[in-house]
Amino acid sequence: MGLALALLLVLGAAGGAWLAACYYRPLLDTANAGLTTAKQARGNLETLAGEQGRKLSELVLAGELRERSAAMVIAKAKEEAQPDYAAANKLLQERTGGDPAEAAASIIDQELGL
Repeated sequence: MGLALALLLVLGAAGGAWLAACYYRPLLDTANAGLTTAKQARGNLETLAGEQGRKLSELVLAGELRERSAAMVIAKAKEEAQPDYAAANKLLQERTGGDPAEAAASIIDQELGL
């Protein structure tokens, strides 16, 4: 009698395990497929984020290079324009008697026809 009871318990446990496996196996397969898809998407996003970071740093470096280049060009232009600027100021002062404010006012009046 004890042996039959033990056999029934073992058969019941095996049957319960089989029913649980039949119920949960499709759910586990679906969850595993979703996990695989999520891991692939994460890998793709990590790759894209790395590329975006590299491109952004390249753009920052290029912007800094353009800024330094522009500053050098501006400094060179100021240096090259200095003699012309000094000559224009001298000419302006000679035409009006020496006061830069009066010279500017006189030239503006002449241009406006006043």
